[in-house]
Amino acid sequence: MGSVKSPPGVTVKPLEIGLAEKKPYRDGYDRHGRMFRNQEFDVCEQSLASYIIARSRGDTRLIGAPVFPRRLFSQSCMLVNADASIKHPADLAGKKVAVNSLQTTLTVQAKGDLCREYGVNVDDITWFVQRAEELPLDTEVQGSTQVIPADKRIEEMLISGELDAYIHPSPPPTLLKHGRVRRLFENTRREGGRYFRKYGYCPIMHLFVFPPTTVDREPWLPAAVIAMWEEAKQQALAYYDDPGYGLILFSQEALEEQRALLGNNPWPSGLSANRENLLTFIDYMVAQKLIEKSIPVETLFHESVQLT
Repeated sequence: MGSVKSPPGVTVKPLEIGLAEKKPYRDGYDRHGRMFRNQEFDVCEQSLASYIIARSRGDTRLIGAPVFPRRLFSQSCMLVNADASIKHPADLAGKKVAVNSLQTTLTVQAKGDLCREYGVNVDDITWFVQRAEELPLDTEVQGSTQVIPADKRIEEMLISGELDAYIHPSPPPTLLKHGRVRRLFENTRREGGRYFRKYGYCPIMHLFVFPPTTVDREPWLPAAVIAMWEEAKQQALAYYDDPGYGLILFSQEALEEQRALLGNNPWPSGLSANRENLLTFIDYMVAQKLIEKSIPVETLFHESVQLT
């Protein structure tokens, strides 16, 4: 806090967004909903999928800036029961697969990737959700999706074989220590690197959004947030480059491997550098009937940063 310079006259109060229930950093646990419901923050990290749904419906409670603080390869987030005879993505057909919700950005990305990259008909999968949708969806969209009962734990269902697979943005580390659970892709780094070389990006999960009243009052703020993010990113990279700051003993090797796979900047800001990523994701949302039709990517962002 304080290492990144704030714009003149602006005081930044960062709220930490750790999600673990037993950790103290709980400001982020319901940040998406709090921002949608009450526009509680001046700037907030927001789910890309839910935000696009809102904008497609003409909801103008929030407006974005092309800064993307979370990215994930879906291939790293797919866990399977080791006894479920799932060796390849195509083997998911006819299986029972759990996700957070249908509009969780990672769910949208994973279903889209399964279809586009691996030829999986996602309608052949029985989908289970563990929480309510952030924004309401039509019954037709939810289809035959089943809700996991409140008295059941997904981890236990996956271990026991009641579920065949689990796709989650942050797979619980304890699951991977269990002998009956493994990742679908044996080498997720290699598969993520292949994806990156093919498409040129690591998929976006979240973006920064503002209440329109905030940017109407301070129209320079979206550009300033981009600049602050870029400064923070450079400071973080400087720490990564200094092995004296890391407690992870193989951090330098991991950083070297990432740069070999993804180059020096897999976290670009701006609309132009992320246009293809966003267009593909919007296509995924149309295919999954989360939105009725495609929308221009420019409509996602404040006019002051649409040319970045």
